[in-house]
Amino acid sequence: MDCLSPHDTLDPSYNNGQDVQKEREPHVYLSKEEVKEKIESYNSSVTDKLKMTLNTNGIYTGFIKVQMELCRPITVQSSQSQGRCAHSNNETAFCLPDGCVNTLHISSTNTVREVIEALLKKFFVADNPAKFALYKRCHKEDQVYTCKLSDREHPLYLRLVAGPRTEMLSFVLREHETGEVMWEAFSIPELQNFLRILDKEENEQLQILKKRYAAYRDKLEEALGGVWKPG
Repeated sequence: MDCLSPHDTLDPSYNNGQDVQKEREPHVYLSKEEVKEKIESYNSSVTDKLKMTLNTNGIYTGFIKVQMELCRPITVQSSQSQGRCAHSNNETAFCLPDGCVNTLHISSTNTVREVIEALLKKFFVADNPAKFALYKRCHKEDQVYTCKLSDREHPLYLRLVAGPRTEMLSFVLREHETGEVMWEAFSIPELQNFLRILDKEENEQLQILKKRYAAYRDKLEEALGGVWKPG
């Protein structure tokens, strides 16, 4: 499912519409001439019209696509919510559909942190941006590698260097992998919504188990009835 609407932008001059962890690669600084050559090469390979533009000040703009891989519900304004949700006051716990992809128009100066904030803003997400991390994903030798990007890295530079093919490089938004959930980072309405969702899931699992054991019991009783028929 693709959640594309008219392209969002972080550039104020624009007015159109199983993973393996990989170590970070060193940043290679490009001269203005090298940037120009790479942009020309990039644009010649683009198939979806999402080209890059080099401005006279040396800053370039372009598009990135980000796949949303969020395991937990996000908190949105209830007036903007849709689909599966649990209400609490003026906020709503909302599960994004699997495989949701967002396209942003950004500049070479925009950082990972700014991209995360822009993505959350597009979905009217009230959660703290610090709860999320942006990852880069690439394919190499029949394996998929992912690497968490630091807040200061520049996604459009990574896109330029890798080229437009998403199998060479793609971006993924996930929750932070801290080993343990930092519950203190969540608001009271969020925690209450999580409890409601857990109660519902627990109920569903109990019903599944009861049905399974009832079926076993019926089969055992049927077998016993066949063995102990009065003779």
